[in-house]
Amino acid sequence: MNAQFLKARQTKYVAYAALYIAVTFAVVTVANVLANRYEKTYDTTANKRFSLSDQTIKVVKGLKQDATITYFDQPSHFSSAKDELDLYAAVSPKVHVVYVDPDKQPLVARDAGIKNYGTTVVQIGANKNEAKSTTEEDITGAFIRDLKSTVRTVCFLSGSGEHQLDESGRDGFSRLKDLLGKDDYQTKSINLIEKSDVPGDCTVVVVGGPSRDYLQPEVDGIRKYVEDGGRAMFLLEAPLKLKGLDIADNDALTAMLQSWGVTLDKDLVLDPLGQMAGVGAQLALVVKYEPHPIVNEMKGTATGFPFSRSMETKNGDKTTVEKLFESSQDSIAAINMVKPDPQDPKNKKGPFTIAAAGSYRTGKENSQGRFVVIGSSQWAANSFLPFNGNRDLALNAMNWLSSDEDLISIRPKEPEDRRITMTNAQMSWVRTTSQFLFPLAVVVAGFVVWWRRR
Repeated sequence: MNAQFLKARQTKYVAYAALYIAVTFAVVTVANVLANRYEKTYDTTANKRFSLSDQTIKVVKGLKQDATITYFDQPSHFSSAKDELDLYAAVSPKVHVVYVDPDKQPLVARDAGIKNYGTTVVQIGANKNEAKSTTEEDITGAFIRDLKSTVRTVCFLSGSGEHQLDESGRDGFSRLKDLLGKDDYQTKSINLIEKSDVPGDCTVVVVGGPSRDYLQPEVDGIRKYVEDGGRAMFLLEAPLKLKGLDIADNDALTAMLQSWGVTLDKDLVLDPLGQMAGVGAQLALVVKYEPHPIVNEMKGTATGFPFSRSMETKNGDKTTVEKLFESSQDSIAAINMVKPDPQDPKNKKGPFTIAAAGSYRTGKENSQGRFVVIGSSQWAANSFLPFNGNRDLALNAMNWLSSDEDLISIRPKEPEDRRITMTNAQMSWVRTTSQFLFPLAVVVAGFVVWWRRR
């Protein structure tokens, strides 16, 4: 009787089912134990929106001492910040995340100066900074401010038709100002016409696309600043003489750069790749970069430079100059600045160097002048700064100039806009297809199956 029971089909099915349940339960239990002990996540979004950026990982992994992220809010809102903050703790064991309810721990909140719910404070050693929100950009910014306790000021020259720091229009530098602020750079405008000496609090000086000639005392002030160990960025685009647009040659300024090993040509780079990108041939599109700390992390990232000019580089007596990137093989350089003509037989054939970085040996210990020259200024203006990797290039160049190479990387990603825009005709087609054609196809298929089996 027992043998027949054991051989019965129902008994086998029950035994198999029990075995499967036991195995499944064991697998789920082991998976939960491993998941609890070893936290691992996978981000399948197109731009890795829910992963930390390279810059954040570099900053967090480079911590030499413990860092504490304290989030002050009501307990019911802790979960809204947990996903983002826990990513930091997962990168390094030196990062600790603490959640504080200001109502239950008022003394802790008061000691931290907390006035609003949802406040995040990052503390590294004795340095403590508040993040404006729980986004990666703001939290990483707080880390950087803790690590960089010294004040870094970027001084933008004005008075000769440069891009204005507070101008919010297409040609302004207001977006660049905001971008630098998030990396804890202070910014201000200076004028060397009245007094040619660069202020001593300037970490970096930016010559942002002057449309008029610099006076010789201004140029001498910049020269003295860099050759004494200062840092400068020169954004000088093609000297076009078009109707409504007259960019000065700035011979005194370009002569100074030539003495350092960077010779700026009076031409306009035209690139077919710019037309392929839907912008126009006046945009020099760059996808390949030379080995240099400014661009080492930008492989696979495109940058664009409108109205760019070419340049030639060589080392000088006291300077070392390195090329950063060049235009495409198919690019040409129009030499007629009054009426650039792509078909002009006098045009030069590419590729052309359009950016370089150099160092000046001052002869003093631990004192080295640095400069970056880019043959375009529009790339950093409000209209083009959001273009692909332009933001990263601007900050990488600034980090290198201010000797903050440890911050050079790709910045936190902005949310990707994946909305679909359709015309009225496309909307009508989608509505007709979804409401009528697909249901009709199902009905017809059902009728065919019924007819065949009738």
